[in-house]
Amino acid sequence: MTARFTDSLRQHSEPSWTQCIEHRFVNELLDGSLADPVLINYLIQDHRFIDAFLTLLGAAMASADTFEARIRLGRFAGMIAGEENTYFLRAFQALGVSQAQRLEAPDSVPTAGFKAIMREAAATRSYAAALAVLNVAEGLYLDWALRAREPLPPRFEHAEWITLHNSPAFQDFVAFLRAELDRVGPDQAQLSRDFFLRSVALEQAFFDAAYDLKG
Repeated sequence: MTARFTDSLRQHSEPSWTQCIEHRFVNELLDGSLADPVLINYLIQDHRFIDAFLTLLGAAMASADTFEARIRLGRFAGMIAGEENTYFLRAFQALGVSQAQRLEAPDSVPTAGFKAIMREAAATRSYAAALAVLNVAEGLYLDWALRAREPLPPRFEHAEWITLHNSPAFQDFVAFLRAELDRVGPDQAQLSRDFFLRSVALEQAFFDAAYDLKG
């Protein structure tokens, strides 16, 4: 049996992929012990991605070669702009994070890097490049979220961030992303590998940066 293209990308990304899904941040989120200052720092930074991420999804829709793919990507963009963005706003309120606090915090280096690579992939007008970044941004999150065990942490700030990333609908979407990259990626293998590996490195740095608390 021929190995999947996405499997080869993940293998090339090791050990960083596994280090991400087994990261201290993930472990503490899954067991509910994650300190509020770390979670706040993480959520402020992660929320900064939504604008660039929607740009990336839009580019993927524009460059996709099938109507079905555009429908799937469009539905997911709606979820990001709706359900996921609402989670952020509810979490900020529960954690006592003001809008001023959110706006005044500077981008971390990994945040700036991730925003840049999303826009870079979008600017290529390559469906494979967009899919390579999406497969990391969503596939890696699915992998860590699948490690969750019942009962989930009692606080919704932890539990809902997990269930947003391991629900059956999310699993189905990640399977779609992988199948699409398996289909179109081999024809742009070098480009796909470059965006994939750089995105994994940024994910690992992003988890690390959650613990860079100032003051």
